[in-house]
Order: sequence, then C-alpha cells, then structure tokens
Amino acid sequence: MAIPEKFIQDLVDRSDIVDVVSGYVRLSKRSGANMFGLCPFSVSPDKQIYHCFGCGKGGGVISFIMEIENLSYPEAIAFLAKRAGMQMPEETDSAEGRKRARMLAVNKEAARWFYANLSKPEGAPAVQYIQRRGISPAMVKNFGLGAAPDTWESLRNAMREKGFTDNELFDAGLVKRGKNGGFYDAFRNRLMFPVIDVRGNVIGFSGRILGDGEPKYLNSPETLTFNKSRNLFAMNLAKKSKSGYIILSEGNIDVVSLHQAGFDSSVASLGTSLTPEQARLISRYTNEVIIAYDNDGAGLKASQRAIGILEKLDIKVRVLRMSGAKDPDEYIKTKGPEAFRKLLEGSENQMDYRLRAIREKYDLNVTEQKSDYLREAVELLARLPDEVRRQVYAMDLAKELGLPPDVIVNDVERRRKRLVNASFKQVQKEQARPEKQMQPAARELKYDDPASAAAEEGLIRLLYLEPALVTTPGLPPPEDFSAPGLGRIYAVVRKRVEKGQNVSTDHLAGELSGDELGLLVAILQKPEMLSRSRQSMSDYIAKIEERKQLRDGSTDLMALRDQLKKKKGYEG
Repeated sequence: MAIPEKFIQDLVDRSDIVDVVSGYVRLSKRSGANMFGLCPFSVSPDKQIYHCFGCGKGGGVISFIMEIENLSYPEAIAFLAKRAGMQMPEETDSAEGRKRARMLAVNKEAARWFYANLSKPEGAPAVQYIQRRGISPAMVKNFGLGAAPDTWESLRNAMREKGFTDNELFDAGLVKRGKNGGFYDAFRNRLMFPVIDVRGNVIGFSGRILGDGEPKYLNSPETLTFNKSRNLFAMNLAKKSKSGYIILSEGNIDVVSLHQAGFDSSVASLGTSLTPEQARLISRYTNEVIIAYDNDGAGLKASQRAIGILEKLDIKVRVLRMSGAKDPDEYIKTKGPEAFRKLLEGSENQMDYRLRAIREKYDLNVTEQKSDYLREAVELLARLPDEVRRQVYAMDLAKELGLPPDVIVNDVERRRKRLVNASFKQVQKEQARPEKQMQPAARELKYDDPASAAAEEGLIRLLYLEPALVTTPGLPPPEDFSAPGLGRIYAVVRKRVEKGQNVSTDHLAGELSGDELGLLVAILQKPEMLSRSRQSMSDYIAKIEERKQLRDGSTDLMALRDQLKKKKGYEG
C-alpha cells in the first residue's frame, strides 16, 4: 500500500531541512532567511526547500536524501524515519521498492557466489592473479573479491536456483540478452570486485579481465541500485578510517594494495574521472583529500580536473608526487609502505602542484619562456579567492624569478580585478538574455517556446500556491503545454490538487524525477502577485492557448495580430 500522507507530513515536520542538509553540506552564509553553502547551494528554512544553482536540483528534505543518498522515494522516507526515531507504517510497499530490494538481494547472492568460486577449480585463474599481485587472504575477504569463471551461464544458472528470474538478473546487469532472445553471463573470466555502498549494500560489480581482451575493467551498467557517478569503490571501508583524509586512487588494485599496506582511507572512482557527486560523497567524511593518481599524462590531467571539483566543496587538496613508479601499488611494492607514508606526508598542496606543473613547461633560462611562465603563473594566482594567499604566493614567485615583490603582487591584483570585472559583465550579459534565463538547468527539459513556457510556469506556480484555483474555467490539458517537462509537472500537481492531496515538494518527490522537482523549485522561487491570482490565472491560460494555436497553425496570423493589438490598447 502507499505510505500514508499524514505519516509523510509528520516525518517532514520532524526533519528540519537545515539540520538534514547540514549533515552533508556546510551551510554558513545567510542571505535574508536563507542559508547558503558552496556549489552554490541554498536552503530556505521558511519554505523547507533547497536549490542547487549549479546543477538545478532542488526540492524538500525527502528529495534531498533521495538525491544525495541515491535512494528511492520509499527508501528515503525510511531513512529519514530512522533518523527521526519514527516507526514506518506496516505493509508499506511499492513496485519500485520491491524491485530494488530484489536487485540488492541478487547482487548479494552473486557476490557470495563469486567469492565461493575462489575455492573451486574454475576460480584458479583468479587465485593465481591474486597471488601474483601479492594480495593477502585477509584483503580478499575484506573486499569480498571473487572469480567469474570463463563460462557463459554459470552465474545465471546459480542465481536461477536461488529463485531469481532472467529478467531480474538482466535488470541488475548480471546477464546480457543474446541476439536470439536468450541470456548469458555479463562477467566472464574476471577477478570480481563487489561495489558496496556506504550503507553496506552490494550495489554492483567491477571485473578485471584475467587474460587478453577488452575492456580491462568492466563495471555493472547503470541500474536501479548502481550509479557509477555517485559511488566510490571502497568508500564503505574508507569512511571508517581515522587518518583524517581520503586518498583518491585510480584503480581497484591500487586501493586494495593501499589498504593492505595500512592506508585504509583509499578509494577509487568507477571507470570515470572524479564527479561532483563523488566529491560530495567524500565531503561527508573528510575535508582533506590526497590525490594519488597514476604518474602519467592521463593521471596528471585527471588530477587537475579533480582539484577543480574538490575546491568547490571547500576541501583541502594535496597531490602525491611519485617518482620511480607508475602507480601507488608499484611504489609500495618496490619501496615499501614507510616510503609511501613519507610520500604522503610530503605531498604538495594543490597550488604548489599547479605552479610546478606550469614551471615544468618552460626553460627559465630563456627570457621569453621566463616571461611566459610569469604570465601563466600570475593568471593562476589571480584566481585564488583569498587575498592573503595570493600575496604570499606572489612574493614567493617574485623571489623565484628575482623580481621586486610589489611588482608581482600588483600584477596579480590587477589581473584579479580584471577577472572579477569580466565575470560580473558575463553575469549581466546572461541576465540580459531572457531566453537564456528562462531555460531550465536540465537540457532534456529545454523550452522550445519560451513565451508559452513562461505562462505554463505561472499556471503551475499558482496551482501550487493557491490550489483553489483548480476550479478556474478553461484549464488546459497537459498535452497543450509546449514543454513536455512542464506538462508532466502540471499533470501531477493538478491531479493531486483535484484529489485534495498535499502538493508540497516532499509529497511530489515520489512522482516527479529529480530534474522535474528541481525545475519546480526554480519555478516556485519566481515572484507571483497573489493579490490578483485569478486574473493572472486567466491570463496564463489565454497565453497558453494563443501559443498553441500559433504552433499548430490553426489561427490566422493577421487576426491574431489584431487581437494582440486590441489587448494592448492600440489600433493601426
């Protein structure tokens, strides 16, 4: 049965959004009644909503937990209920909740099966690889490593004996569909790494090929439980570390090797560069990250990108400089854990790392190249938000190049001023473009007819703020909306209003997607004169009908022009 609306409302009342969000995002600045955090990110205690200006996400406390914990609507409610000490209603269930539970169950059984294979003849290639890489039995158990045999249906058959269907295995990404309609194992001849989330659930897998073939690493596809952009390998273990920092590595083997050597705060992304979502996950457990990517061109590029993402969350970043080894695993095996510990202690902060990367591009004995180095370094320093740090680095740069400190300091500050002015002008330019300002943050919700979309937004906003307006004559059907996303939001809001149900963002989180909910929050933040709400409602309806006729070509343009002139009070 559905979760009772009264329970949801009681839960929301006992889950203040500022308290909940503060557990994940540092909220410090106040602007009027709102709290602000980095991203940029705002929380309204009065409205009990949040809004991320960067990605466009938004909603209430339930949708926030759905987004940041990667949970379904019922799971987010259960999460908050546990936090608030509330007992969930009995027999609460949903089709999606049941499907997700089955997916977690089959993943858990698959992980057990992979692990058990290490004790069987078919697991011999994986055992040999484990021994060759020097991975101890304790680490095999700690990470739940396993073996996918070089067969086509072994996992499928084993899971079917456990009562799981082919469709369930397919949805979990454990089998693939063949051309003839049959199914076969997705992971074959691989060392298997279960991906476990911070709550201890096996949400997916990463498999390393044991022979020749591509890809070298194969990850589970995107599923109801697995989103590689939101999770990190070994975060379930690293979150317990007392080191005070997270070591960000490139590969699973590096992570296992680091944990084995005593560096239990190591994690790795899952076949992608670091994402903002992964950075936010890290920020929940630490405010310091040491980047230990491979010592090659790709690793250097990935480090630069990761620095930019982590900085936005006010995370202190240091970067490891490895010489004589291509990655942490090789470094530890050749030089030992103590040498790696000293390497960690001497790691550079991100600004020293960036300056060194620039310096290594130029020969400072050549005047022209020395000038190019100075120009690029000044550009980097000018982007530092803290004035004191800018001056300290500027004076160090002056000393390095044998120049008067005030010359470099002044040059950095002049460049800083130009950057700030350019940014301000760009904001003004964007704000002066209504068609750009109108567009939602999510590209898939793009407005093809901004004029109609403005009226559609207004209609949704008024229905949300004054549900009694649902009786206004001539309310258009959702299919008359020019923007499908707005039509979807309108349909859900209108249906709930007509049924006399609550239309708060927390109640809507179970029916709207994250992007749709974020768009709704953005719509609600725009001004609306409720003193003339009925007239505004009629105007919005008229505009939507007018734009629909234009799109359909079902009206005479000359007659429409005359009609518009009459509305504006002039003729001719």
